[in-house]
Amino acid sequence: MFQNAKRACLQYGDVVLIVLISLSSLVYYFKIFPQSVSISFAVIASILATVPVLISALYALVRRKVSVDLLASFAMIFSLLSAQWASALFIGLMLAAARIFLTISKKRARRGIESLLKLKPSHANIKRSAGVVRVAIGEIITGDIVVTELGERIPVDGVVIKGDGSIDESSITGESMPVNKKIGDLVVSSTIIVAGFLEIKVTCVGKDTMLEKIIGLVESSELNKAHVTTSAERFAGWYILIIGTVSLVLFFLTHNLAFVLSFVLVVCADDIAVAIPLAFLTAIGYAAKRGVIIKGGEYVESLHRAKVVVLDKTGTITKGLLKVEHIIPFNDASLKTIFSFGGMISILSSHPASKALLSYIKERGMAVSDPDRFEEFGGRGAIARYGNTKVFIGKSDFLKEQGVIIGSEEQKEIQNKEEEGLSVTLLAADGNIIGAFCFADTLKPDIKKTLNDLRSLGVEKIVMLTGDNERAARRIALAAGIDTFHANLLPEEKIKHLQSYLNPNYSTIMIGDGLNDAAALALADVGIVMGGTGYDVSIESADIVLMKDNFSRIPEMIRLSRSVVAIARQNYVIWAAVNVVGVTLVFSGLLYPTTAALYNFATDFLPLANSARMFGLFFKKEVQTS
Repeated sequence: MFQNAKRACLQYGDVVLIVLISLSSLVYYFKIFPQSVSISFAVIASILATVPVLISALYALVRRKVSVDLLASFAMIFSLLSAQWASALFIGLMLAAARIFLTISKKRARRGIESLLKLKPSHANIKRSAGVVRVAIGEIITGDIVVTELGERIPVDGVVIKGDGSIDESSITGESMPVNKKIGDLVVSSTIIVAGFLEIKVTCVGKDTMLEKIIGLVESSELNKAHVTTSAERFAGWYILIIGTVSLVLFFLTHNLAFVLSFVLVVCADDIAVAIPLAFLTAIGYAAKRGVIIKGGEYVESLHRAKVVVLDKTGTITKGLLKVEHIIPFNDASLKTIFSFGGMISILSSHPASKALLSYIKERGMAVSDPDRFEEFGGRGAIARYGNTKVFIGKSDFLKEQGVIIGSEEQKEIQNKEEEGLSVTLLAADGNIIGAFCFADTLKPDIKKTLNDLRSLGVEKIVMLTGDNERAARRIALAAGIDTFHANLLPEEKIKHLQSYLNPNYSTIMIGDGLNDAAALALADVGIVMGGTGYDVSIESADIVLMKDNFSRIPEMIRLSRSVVAIARQNYVIWAAVNVVGVTLVFSGLLYPTTAALYNFATDFLPLANSARMFGLFFKKEVQTS
């Protein structure tokens, strides 16, 4: 809360400062009051404008970092020493405006860890000798028996000792398909029961649970993430050293303070300190209009160096929703019969596969009847009766338990589809298998084109990391045209794979959407989250958020980055040319402190005008692409 109040004070202080500088400039230029009063206004406003720049520069130096504010403070100080109030007011106005824009663009609320903790229930049902009681999560100890039901989020890590059910583990593993759990299977905190019920013996609580470990991964990845240094900061580092050294040498040789002041006023890079951030801020503003939130200019700059893109699968390049891909009839059953029985047994089921099947059948205009009797077995399958017919649906193991005969030919067909990465659910009637439904997570429509677009922009390697099984991962990778993928990964394993692709010579982009991606997003050079479907913690851990969940925005942002970097480089060329002319005039004796300040003031507009070209450039692009 204190930090938020501090940021608000600084931001509103800059607003007040801009108003004060503007009024002082009017008084000074139009001589509204006597000259002594006008100058007093200018002096007070200039000193007040210098204070925040100096504080920022000193704070950076304490952290052993040379910032662009140090360049700006030199310009401000020398303008004050040479009584060039117009120059000081102008520089102060530009820097205050830049700080406001930077504050707005780089606001990054640190609520990600809190949003992770919200995934854990505050209470849980515990089995005691007197029955089931509800206790606070902090009262659960290892060895307790937790009772969970449909729709509940599992509060602990443990092992199933009773019941069976289907668990949505996508928040942890990224696995798109619900995972069936039976006695002896492990379950982890924050996952959700989507079918059935479970009694779980607690094996891990508190900091030892998977959820808490992910929190630790996010925190450590954020702390270990290498600082991205912008070009302006790198420029400031060596430039200040050179200018400081040259100024001392000139004073030692000439003992002429006016000459040294003239030199410093000409070469002070206050224009670069404002013009380059302005270009990046314009880009950030343009990106926001396109539904992309970029959390700082350093990430805009990093995009143009991207050579490796690492992708999550579920929800990032796929839709994250089950879809019926194939229907296989068995034993001469007609599609009408398969649809009739499949819809009837799915209509009362809570399983995601049943919902996808029901939607598929209804989309084809088939009528669906209610069963006379229905019983679901914790996500493993279901049995329904319609008239004299007993219908079964589920995996092979479940149907075999119910006495359904699956022949060798049927088994071979099922195995072939599973090897293709499809999830196969079987349908049987009166003990005989009559059909199979093949489900898959499907690619988003623009993925393949976007990945090719990234390659055309110089991305050399595209890698997919997923918690899904090997077969499902291979199927999606082939469909998307991805050569390299790693499957069956837990969050900490994703971190290890990502680290192997990090390189100081280029930028590595990580793109994800789920809780399981949060630590990897924080560690990558540029973390991009699909904000339309992502968890809060992933959004906070990422550097760029695609609010409209439009994957094609990524190559667009890389092009944007290249435009900004090109303009920044042009600004350096303009600045260098102006300085060469100015220094020549100083050494020729044609510029003194007063005229040097005027020269500095006048030429400051050149890089600023070049940066302002971004407005017209992006407006034109927006019209063309809208």
